[in-house]
Amino acid sequence: MTADTEVNGRGAFLMAGFNDAHAHSVWYGQTLSETDLTGATDRSQVYEKVTQASGDDSDASAWLIAAGFDPLALDAPLELDALDRAAHGRPLLIKHASGHAYTVNGVGLEAVGIGRYPHARIDGGVIATDDEGRATGLLEENAMRPVQDVLQPDPLLEISRALDRATTAYARQGLTSVTDAGVGGGWIGHSPREFAAYQDAHEHGMLSTRIQAMITSDVLHPVHGHRTEGPFTGLDAGIRCGLGDDRLQIGPMKLFVDGSLLGGTAAVTEPYCGHDTGHGYLQGDPDAMTATITGAVHAGWAIATHAIGDRGLDLALDMLERATAESHRTPPMPHRIEHGGVVRPEQLPRIKSLGAALVPQPMFIAAYGDGMAEKLGDRRTLLSYPAASVLRAGITLPGSSDRPVAEGAPLRVIQAFVERTTQTGRAYGPDERISVDQALSAYTTGSARATGWAARKGHLAPGMLADFVVLSDDPREVPTNTIGQIGVLSTWVGGECTFTAEQPVRR
Repeated sequence: MTADTEVNGRGAFLMAGFNDAHAHSVWYGQTLSETDLTGATDRSQVYEKVTQASGDDSDASAWLIAAGFDPLALDAPLELDALDRAAHGRPLLIKHASGHAYTVNGVGLEAVGIGRYPHARIDGGVIATDDEGRATGLLEENAMRPVQDVLQPDPLLEISRALDRATTAYARQGLTSVTDAGVGGGWIGHSPREFAAYQDAHEHGMLSTRIQAMITSDVLHPVHGHRTEGPFTGLDAGIRCGLGDDRLQIGPMKLFVDGSLLGGTAAVTEPYCGHDTGHGYLQGDPDAMTATITGAVHAGWAIATHAIGDRGLDLALDMLERATAESHRTPPMPHRIEHGGVVRPEQLPRIKSLGAALVPQPMFIAAYGDGMAEKLGDRRTLLSYPAASVLRAGITLPGSSDRPVAEGAPLRVIQAFVERTTQTGRAYGPDERISVDQALSAYTTGSARATGWAARKGHLAPGMLADFVVLSDDPREVPTNTIGQIGVLSTWVGGECTFTAEQPVRR
């Protein structure tokens, strides 16, 4: 698109393109071709959908894979034997919406070497059992790895096709940039060669949005160098975050400190409410995680630390403070705290002093707020997934969804930022509500700052990247409960149209 090209927007509303600072595009793209359990509230619905899917493949040994499962919304826990019957003898994997747990049937457990009466203990994970020691099928956190060891790595072509499906969907919703929060390793990755699939997709025109991809911490390793340069944790040849261009770039190192609120595995200082009185748990040894972060910061990496519980956040801040104090390197993008499911007021100044961004997901409130509030209780719910207090503290607040954990259409997330109501209409930390203008800024300038692109993205001005979206209405001028219903008329990346609902008029 050249400077002398004109497009007639017919009076629609034009603004900078939306930028989702935390999503999982490969995972999301795969869910678009898997059995969808979203919205299931009765376990009979789950069994029925599994039964329907069990006849979709002529290979009786092929895995059935379902996604979008929310155990908090279910009327009763799934039963292992019932899952076996529903799958008609095939191994079954149900991906929880949180991304932090699987449910596997008995055939699947045996296929991955766990068995129906498991004895193994998993560091940073749990193989759930009943009172008799029999597996329930629930695998939390690192206990998901035995399944991944069997089903992965995914072929690079399949990963590229998932990216194509995902970014095509993103363009329909006005997204022009996305940060993928963890590729290449861990239980969140799909192949040790995963970033190569991103490059392949980019080279073959399969990416409809700009993408920044975080590399998981277990992919990084000590790299030998001159004795005066100190510890160095990174990729071979010294490759680090910032490499790439405005279309595809390596982002921060992603490290998981704890789990999820949905599964009660996020590390909290006070026990969860109700019958589950656990405190969650950390994903690894604190000293080992500190060494990884310190070495990565010395190597010039920005750090994106997954910390949902306040105890997990304490550790994340301790590690970042120590690492940055010992290093003279300034990364090309800010350090980040991913999620912030519970943030105590005294933790906000520590985040600010690090120059870090806090990346909450307000759509969790609209999708799972009732269940989270039940686990946290009234007092901690007021501290959960903050927004207004983040801005008051002078901390960068980006827009993000964690899709496919929750719905990711930016206008729906913006509405959730503003309203902060649960799926049943209850207020969830109402003092943390922000204005429509602030929510729009989060999804544009806020995300640009959090990803290191403030000088090129986030607003429309000469010299900025020509990334914009055309909407049917101005989000500031409609009732807040209809923001998510605003139509996306067209999306433009670098001046090229990536989606149009109707043919624009050019001249």
